[in-house]
Amino acid sequence: MQAKDLNRFKKKLLEKQSELIDVVHKTENYGREADAEGEAMDIADKASSSYTKEFMFSKSNSDRQLLQMVAEALGRINEGSYGACLHCEEPVERKRLEAVPWARLCIKCQEMEEKKLL
Repeated sequence: MQAKDLNRFKKKLLEKQSELIDVVHKTENYGREADAEGEAMDIADKASSSYTKEFMFSKSNSDRQLLQMVAEALGRINEGSYGACLHCEEPVERKRLEAVPWARLCIKCQEMEEKKLL
């Protein structure tokens, strides 16, 4: 992959990383604030708050996983293996990287992984 393309993907990944870090921090702060407000709530408000906290925790967990995948992609850029499938080592399709710059696998291997064949 050309240096120009690597720099463009690195920029996209760094922007996504920054966005995800902000989202994770906001979610954590929301959870802390909800805990602090919980003492003054009636039972219906506590149930609603609990549901919202669980939803936010689930979203935060997904965001953390995505953040980890972005960090791994940045690591692959630094070590020079970005753009190669981690399973078959063939190049990951350019359109795939454009859509999902943190993609670890080519489309064929991704489909096999989703079918639990890898």
